[in-house]
Amino acid sequence: MASTSPSPTSLSTPLLSGSVAPARAAANGHANNHRHGHDDNDAAASVCGDGGDPFAFLSEDRPPRDRGPSPADPFRNGTPAWGGGVYAWARTLLLLPVAALRLAFFGLAIAIGYAATWVALRGWADVQGRPREGAGPMPAWRRRLMWITRISARCILFSFGYHWIRKKGRPAPRELAPIVVSNHISYIEPIFFFYELFPTIVSSESHDALPFVGTIIRAMQVIYVDRFSPASRKAAVNEIKRKAACNSFPRVLLFPEGTTTNGRFLISFQHGAFIPGYPVQPVVVRYPHVHFDQSWGNISLLKLMFKMFTQFHNFMEVEYLSVVYPPEIKQENALHFSENTNYAMARALNVLPTSYSYGDSMIMARAVEAGKANCSNYMVEMAWVKDMYGVNTAEAMELLEHFLAMNPDSDGCVKAQDFWAHFGLDCSPLCKKIFHYFDYNIKDSITFRQFLVGCAHLKKQPLFQGACETAFEKCRDPETSDISRGQLADILRLSMLLPSDDGMLKLFNTFDVDGDEKISRDDFIRCLERFPFLIALFAAPINGEVYIEIV
Repeated sequence: MASTSPSPTSLSTPLLSGSVAPARAAANGHANNHRHGHDDNDAAASVCGDGGDPFAFLSEDRPPRDRGPSPADPFRNGTPAWGGGVYAWARTLLLLPVAALRLAFFGLAIAIGYAATWVALRGWADVQGRPREGAGPMPAWRRRLMWITRISARCILFSFGYHWIRKKGRPAPRELAPIVVSNHISYIEPIFFFYELFPTIVSSESHDALPFVGTIIRAMQVIYVDRFSPASRKAAVNEIKRKAACNSFPRVLLFPEGTTTNGRFLISFQHGAFIPGYPVQPVVVRYPHVHFDQSWGNISLLKLMFKMFTQFHNFMEVEYLSVVYPPEIKQENALHFSENTNYAMARALNVLPTSYSYGDSMIMARAVEAGKANCSNYMVEMAWVKDMYGVNTAEAMELLEHFLAMNPDSDGCVKAQDFWAHFGLDCSPLCKKIFHYFDYNIKDSITFRQFLVGCAHLKKQPLFQGACETAFEKCRDPETSDISRGQLADILRLSMLLPSDDGMLKLFNTFDVDGDEKISRDDFIRCLERFPFLIALFAAPINGEVYIEIV
């Protein structure tokens, strides 16, 4: 049948089919007529459905139109890199001799504190220098010896320019609030609380290896935690419960934000301090300043220390707030307890609570490591993403690696050509429709947040898992139960995708997760769980439809 002016409805005819093989000739017909761009667009639109939605077979639910990323950046240090005007340069030059004296005083204080701590731990810690697991409180004579280290800590603060520290309120009795939580802006707060309260702290395993510092924090009967290990987090919560329940132990101090911020915002709290269900006393720390932002954000430790040494005085304020009690309804304990404490601290600081979390700081740090500009544009408000879609930080970091490989521009955005080149595909009509699913602002580029949220939204669709299983069953070789490279090429032709040989190899390797030159069921499912938008490439076999062009 031929027609010189076919009507739109006669350009393609659906043929119901349960396999891909019968459509090979028709697909080759599309390939032979690939030069007719208008016809290809209409045919691809048929595969996607009349509305052009490449995921209509999953759900009629459109991608989320969220409010967009918050303009807040809770991690940026506001001090110019090395500038700051004539005053800053003059002050630095004037105080260089003072900085040298302060550095010597700092070294002397930490040496004395280390020596006293080493003596206090002798015979009480295990061979690695750690308190033995399940050990009881530190004996009284050892705690009295640690006063030398506590005074040394105050001398360290003095050397950094904290000659006096303004305090408001006072610590609640340990029997009333065995757990203390504080916002975290710099490395100064742990030193202050060591001097002020000598608490038990919760710390990352990596801190144990720090010279001098590792030994001192062991004397605080530290609770070690690997934040990426569920078993370690559970063990840490049990240890917090054990020590909070016994008045012979010191208070337990936690920084629930999990990382340092610039103090102008509060980020989402981790729940470790609130799961035990004991009353907590929030403490807020401020660093009033005009010229020098003392936050440990996007600034190196050595640079921050140098700037502290070259200030006339550094201001610090510590305010102890009223005790916050856990909700009476047990099921609401951790979440609501955490939110109530967060809001109390935000009110006291007069700052905004945000949905950013420690995961965002990891994302930004990875972008910095990759040499990208405007790295804060990569943040996604990880606490919100986790709450809405159940995406954890490890999954987000894995997706970030692929996004960084797509050649994002200086604003952290990826164009459609670069996006699909990462998978070995060109910007065919179907690929453009898939990309527009992420690019709901129609800017012809997407941010990492749009990429992550779009993928998470697709995975959450109720028909997604079933569609993955159906796609594999329709596409696999009946004899081997695998998908070969040739079979994958045939499947792509059904969707009007004609990648080059190199592109075909790249896409095949994307699906061949274990690298055994064939796509098994596990490979196929794992790939689609990582890149759920690729399910649109299999819409035709999933629907049992094949479209041929009538010339």
